[in-house]
Amino acid sequence: MLGESLKGVVGGTTAKVMAEHLGLHTVGDLLHHYPRRYAERGELTRLAELPLDEHVTVVAEVADARVHSYNRGKGQRLEITITDGSGRLQLVFFGRGIFKPQKDLLPGRRAMFAGKVGTFNRKRQLTHPDYQLLPQDADSAQVEAFANQLLPIYPACAQMQSWKIAKAVDMVLESLEVTDWQGLVDPLPTELRDHRGLLPLPRALTKVHHPRSWAEVAEARSRLKWDEAFVLQVALARRRRAESQRPATPRPAVPDGLLDAFDERLPFTLTEGQRKVGTEIFADLAQDHPMHRLLQGEVGSGKTLVALRAMLNVVDSGGQTALLAPTEVLAQQHHRSITEMMGDLAQGGMLGGHERGTEVVLVTGSMGAAARRQALLDVSTGEAGLVVGTHALIEERVRFEDLGLVVVDEQHRFGVEQRDALRSKGRRPPHLLVMTATPIPRTVAMTVFGDLEVSTLDQLPAGRSPISTHVVPARDKPHFLTRAWERVREEVEAGHQAYVVCPRIGDEEGSGSDGEQEERLPLAVLDIVEELRAGPLRGLRVEALHGRMAPDDKEEVMGAFAAGEVQVLVATTVIEVGVNVPNATVMVIMDAERFGVSQLHQLRGRVGRGSAPGLCLLVSEAAEGGPARGRLDAVAATLDGFRLAQVDLEQRREGDVLGQAQSGSRSSLRVLAVLDDAEVIAEARQEAVRVVEQDPELTGHPELRTALDALLDEEREEFLEKG
Repeated sequence: MLGESLKGVVGGTTAKVMAEHLGLHTVGDLLHHYPRRYAERGELTRLAELPLDEHVTVVAEVADARVHSYNRGKGQRLEITITDGSGRLQLVFFGRGIFKPQKDLLPGRRAMFAGKVGTFNRKRQLTHPDYQLLPQDADSAQVEAFANQLLPIYPACAQMQSWKIAKAVDMVLESLEVTDWQGLVDPLPTELRDHRGLLPLPRALTKVHHPRSWAEVAEARSRLKWDEAFVLQVALARRRRAESQRPATPRPAVPDGLLDAFDERLPFTLTEGQRKVGTEIFADLAQDHPMHRLLQGEVGSGKTLVALRAMLNVVDSGGQTALLAPTEVLAQQHHRSITEMMGDLAQGGMLGGHERGTEVVLVTGSMGAAARRQALLDVSTGEAGLVVGTHALIEERVRFEDLGLVVVDEQHRFGVEQRDALRSKGRRPPHLLVMTATPIPRTVAMTVFGDLEVSTLDQLPAGRSPISTHVVPARDKPHFLTRAWERVREEVEAGHQAYVVCPRIGDEEGSGSDGEQEERLPLAVLDIVEELRAGPLRGLRVEALHGRMAPDDKEEVMGAFAAGEVQVLVATTVIEVGVNVPNATVMVIMDAERFGVSQLHQLRGRVGRGSAPGLCLLVSEAAEGGPARGRLDAVAATLDGFRLAQVDLEQRREGDVLGQAQSGSRSSLRVLAVLDDAEVIAEARQEAVRVVEQDPELTGHPELRTALDALLDEEREEFLEKG
């Protein structure tokens, strides 16, 4: 029944609209299309807060109605004002003679209205909205039905209003009750349901669609949240268990090796966090199954150092390591900083190299043929203990002698397939360490990265300076922007350097403005470089850096900036991660509202890396009080990446929060909110682990197995398989 096409229940036309616009194909899909909220009879949606250009559903009362004639009396325009106590909204209908809305929508009538909010003469209005009258007076036979009823408001679209969805749901529920819910799969084991005091699934589904009170809504949603959390956590628990059964080569610490030699020369002491996380990683590496660890930390918390120490530990035990970076600029930066940190320890087998040293090689797609051939030879013979590269490392021709550890920098830039392809190059599955500087709240980590153990660095190393951040409202206060360029010049004159970041490179095809575009294009690197050289930063050495430059040119500009020869670097987000120039103290981000919260936090982390304080200026034309400006104000208000990750996630749809872990446009999470339901997720994880330990193949839980198969369609199964 639940797998049956909607066509047989709601009719072909309705089924077609539901499939095309709401992604609902089967009876089960519709049953799990839960109300977004509920309106009480008499409860009125606030008209004062209706967003422009969005499709809305409102419950309101007709205040007045006026008819105007046009086209010499042939046409009628009906203007109706509705109110909910918080505001008023105009409705407009066009017709001939006395048409239906004229008869229905009399002053004092209450109804549900749905339409797209537009404006006319600077007043908000709905043109030709759909409507459904609500019972009128105490004598009506329907009043009893409406008296205590909560009206479900469903996620809807222009082609399919909320109440039409409600009618379709009613038809489905009636047909299911007739068959006594035949074919309904309840994924929760009976003992878990009883222990947690959760509703049976048929009652939960009935109550979520037809609640008689707010208590019933809470009861139904609580049960449905458990379904989603538990099935997902069972999938992840099985994934972790399968991973722990796979064999990996243990890489225990070796005394008096490369790692000890490296630690002896560190010019500073490790932070307590770095030591603690290092211990966790070394314990994992010594196991005979693959490590799967997510290393997350604030910008500048020293993740690269922690990863490098893990890599040296693996080299000590006879293995090779690969560091995968998302861009060439970052791969080159990593290679440079690792060889600098290691000194002669990075020159194993070379004249003047240390006896305990190894070779550190770089492999990128743009290397010259001879250099590439030599690098690949060193990798295949095992001469190179540390291999740094981009996706070029994944190519067929790259062969490792004994790959023991893969470190992936900036997880969100790498597809699962790429990570998996590199891991398949080991004789046995290598250990995996994923680094991210975009902090992830714990429950999100448990949901998205449920198959990874999480280590967190939340201390900044000594010597890091604070960064102050300010919003520069360029449109409202142009003199603030003038002052921003003066600050850049002052920093340069004091012997420091600056970054200017733009959202676009420039010179793209069709990017020229025709003067009639309502919205200008984002500011571009190539344009801003010229403006700064000719204007506010005249006389300073200003250079551009972006992804379309030839690799040698990029390396040359980056090298000149690192050496202090270039004073101002105008760049795209290629500098977002891993670029380390301690002398850079100021960053100006143009069109800052076009970047995400986490991205702004990442970019800002490029300054304040030395002893001088950092300054970040967010230049924006976003209106004060709007959501875009709100994001910028949040970034300016705190340096806490975890707090900002929360802000970022609160502003996104739940499906986006889960990112790739959920395939398709519809998230499998419909009632569970990974940020708000932390407790449910944590408890579901415990229960899932217990069930999987007792019954790994779920032979004693056939309904859970069926629900799991439904969640893990082929694409998701593959995602979890590859981890």
